[in-house]
Amino acid sequence: MDEQVANPVDFSRSSIPRYIQLATLFRRRIETGVWPVGDQIPTVDDLAVQSGVARATIRQALDVLESEHLIERFRAKGTFVRRRPHDDLWCAVETDWAGLLRANHDAKIEILGARKNVVIDEVPYPLGTMAPAYRRLRRRHWRKSEPFLLTSLLIDERLMDRISKRDIEAKTALRLINDVPRLKIADARQTLTIGAADVDTATSLMMPLNAPVAFVHRRVVDSDGTLVLAAEGIYRGDVVRFDVKLR
Repeated sequence: MDEQVANPVDFSRSSIPRYIQLATLFRRRIETGVWPVGDQIPTVDDLAVQSGVARATIRQALDVLESEHLIERFRAKGTFVRRRPHDDLWCAVETDWAGLLRANHDAKIEILGARKNVVIDEVPYPLGTMAPAYRRLRRRHWRKSEPFLLTSLLIDERLMDRISKRDIEAKTALRLINDVPRLKIADARQTLTIGAADVDTATSLMMPLNAPVAFVHRRVVDSDGTLVLAAEGIYRGDVVRFDVKLR
């Protein structure tokens, strides 16, 4: 018996449908190698007993994994792990300024929306003083034909005449602000939190509802103490890693 699910799952902790909770649990098994690639997973009957649910619920959970091409079912043979979740699709997020400015050459940026002269009173994790107005940009980042990052940018509107449309379509948020002519950066901060994908995020990033995501907030202040950039990035939890140099 699989020791990871020897006891029935407690579904009462969440209002999320049981099959989605189980799909998340099973996906994690594949990701961590508890269910190795190429191996046969327990039968529907075994999983139903171990998880304390109906066989139909297990089938629904496995349907999710099959739709993600993580497992493959064979009549009279069983169900086998086909691949790990995005084991070759990593987005490394650096934690120092130089690393964050490095270009990701195989990533593509899609512009989802733009608004001029947006007045903002406050941003999450405030830093510096607010500019009179901002340009709000919404973008989606792709790699290997899959979306991995949603971003919402607030850029001091007074800087926009120094930022080209081509740059907006090609540069990361920090690279955009770093390359603005004559702009002197005095301070920059990055804050990371962990959460779950809501309906809009799950749809935009083509991921399961309530799957883990990383929220990264970046703020940049100029030499006058003005917040010239406030950016929020929502990264897919299954494709991102944060590398921190300790020494």
